[in-house]
Amino acid sequence: MPHYTAAHAQAGLKSKLPPLERWPNPYPGYETTLEVPEFTSVCPKTGLPDFGFLRIRYQPKRWCVELKSLKYYVNGYRNLGIFQENAVNRILNDFVKAVRPVWAEVTGEFNARGGIKTVAAARYPKRGHR
Repeated sequence: MPHYTAAHAQAGLKSKLPPLERWPNPYPGYETTLEVPEFTSVCPKTGLPDFGFLRIRYQPKRWCVELKSLKYYVNGYRNLGIFQENAVNRILNDFVKAVRPVWAEVTGEFNARGGIKTVAAARYPKRGHR
């Protein structure tokens, strides 16, 4: 079996995806949770599909994410070769860049494969190492 390469690790990180749009937030100081129960992407090494549950929690500042654009953005991962952990971190980075929230957290709970379930979470601003 071939080894994992740098190309595998970087797969999908710079691929073009539909843009995340935003709208002005008139009510500061609250939290929003968005859930995507049917998130899919593709393993860049095996080409097999990955299925999972995606949760985005954030506190809007000046902007809120526009949900239709989020749907198109998330659907852009369907055929994208990207590791599960990288997908979670890329979604957070793209979300923060578009919406500029007070804070945000993206969690991906991926279905078990080979008897192992993956849960990956990324936060903004970044927390210190444990």
